[in-house]
Amino acid sequence: MTTGLGRAEADQGDKGGVRTALAGLTTRGRSFFAAGIAAAICAYVLGQSDLLRVGLLLAVLPLICATVLYRTRYRVAGSRRLSPARVPAGSEARVHLRMDNVSRLSTGLLMLQDRVPYVLGPRPRFVLDRVEPGGRREVSYRVRSDLRGRYPLGPLQLRLTDPFGMCELTRSFSTYDTLTVIPRVEPLPPVRLSGEAKGYGEGRQRSLALAGEDDLIPRGYRYGDDLRRVHWRSTARYGELMVRREEQPQRSRCTVLLDTRGLAFQGAGPDSAFEWAVAGTASVLVHMLERGFSVRLLTDTGNSVPGEGADGFAGANQESADAAGLMMDTLAVIDHSDGPGLSRAYDVLRGGNEGLLVAFFGDLDEEQAAVAAKMRQRSGGAVAFLLDSDTWAREPSDVPGPLDRSEEGLRMLREAGWTALSVPRGVSLNDLWRQADRERTGVGVIGRGDGS
Repeated sequence: MTTGLGRAEADQGDKGGVRTALAGLTTRGRSFFAAGIAAAICAYVLGQSDLLRVGLLLAVLPLICATVLYRTRYRVAGSRRLSPARVPAGSEARVHLRMDNVSRLSTGLLMLQDRVPYVLGPRPRFVLDRVEPGGRREVSYRVRSDLRGRYPLGPLQLRLTDPFGMCELTRSFSTYDTLTVIPRVEPLPPVRLSGEAKGYGEGRQRSLALAGEDDLIPRGYRYGDDLRRVHWRSTARYGELMVRREEQPQRSRCTVLLDTRGLAFQGAGPDSAFEWAVAGTASVLVHMLERGFSVRLLTDTGNSVPGEGADGFAGANQESADAAGLMMDTLAVIDHSDGPGLSRAYDVLRGGNEGLLVAFFGDLDEEQAAVAAKMRQRSGGAVAFLLDSDTWAREPSDVPGPLDRSEEGLRMLREAGWTALSVPRGVSLNDLWRQADRERTGVGVIGRGDGS
C-alpha cells in the first residue's frame, strides 16, 4: 500500500506471500480446511476414495479463495476530510471518507474501518458493496470529545473478503489526520475597560494628536504625501518641503497569564479548576483580539505565544487570525508545569508597560502572592481570577470555613492594585467579567492608564 498527501492507494498484488494469504483465512475458511484434512486422513485410513475427494474439496476450497483474493489486482484510493479540523471541547466534528476504485476491475465486498482514539467515540466501521471500475463511495461519521487535545485519526483500513467468506485480507493506508480539540470559548460582554493601554479598540487614543501650530513636529516631505499637509512655516525655516505628521495610532496591548503549576491545582477532568482556567484564558484571548488588541499568551514558565515577533504580541488582521489559531493550538495541549513559582513570568513582564494584564492563578502562597502583586507595577491595568483548591473541593452546599487560603492572596493582590476575584466552582466567566468591571468602576483599579 503506497500513500500520498491526502490520498492513499491500496494495490493488492505481490506484497507479502503465502503466509499473508493463509493468515487471512476466516473461521469458516479454517474450519473448512481442518474438516478437509480430517476427512482426507480418515479416507486414507479407511480406504474410502469418495471421502478422499470430499476431503480434498473441503481443504482446497479455502486455499483457492485465499489465492484468488490475494492475487486479484485492483487499486483503491482513499481520502479523509475533517469538518472542521479545529473544534471546541464538547462540540462535534464530522469526518468524511471517500473511496475511489481506480482500477479496471470491480471490487468485492469491502469493510472500511478508521482508527480513532477511544475518547472520540467508538471505532467507525462501514460495509461497502461492489464498487464498479472508476466508481466512488463516500461515507462519514462524527467524533466528539469533552477533553481538549490533539487526536490522530487513522490510518484507514480496508478489509477485503471473498464471496464465500473464506478469507479476509486487511490493507492499511499510511496517511492520517489530526483533530485538534481546543478549550471552550465563552462569549464575554463588551465592558468598558477604560484607560487600558493606548491604542485601537474601545481604549483607542492617538500617540501624536497635535493641534495648533506651536505643537507641530513636522517631518520631511515624502512622495505621495498630501500637499494639504505641507507646513509652510517649517518649509521656510528648514529650506525644504516639510509636512505635518499624521496622528499615529497604537494598538492596545493585553497579556493573558495562565498559571500552569501542578502544585497550584488539584483534580483533573473537564470540570476541574485547571480546565476552567484554560477555558477562561481562551475566552479572554479571543475577546481581546475581537476588540482589536495586540494579545499575548504567557505562562508561569515564561513561555510566550505567539513568540518574539512583533514584541511577542499578535498583530492585526490576518496576523491576528493566525496568532489566535496558534494560541488555541497551544492551549489545546497545555498541561501542568513542574515550576514552583511565578518568577519566570514576572521576568518577562518587567520589560516595560505591558498594557492590560489578565491572570488566572491557582493556589498562591504568601511568596507567590507577593510575586504576583509586583506584576501590577508592569501593567497599565490588572485583573486576576484566583482558583483556590479548597474552594473547588468544597461542595456548593458546604459552609465556607473561617479561614480560607485564598483570602490572604486576594488581599495582597488588591492592595497592590489588582482587581482580584475568587472563582468558586460552577460560576461562569461571563458573570465574573461583569463583576470585575463593577469593582473597577467602584475602586478605579482595572485598566487605569496612569500605571498606578
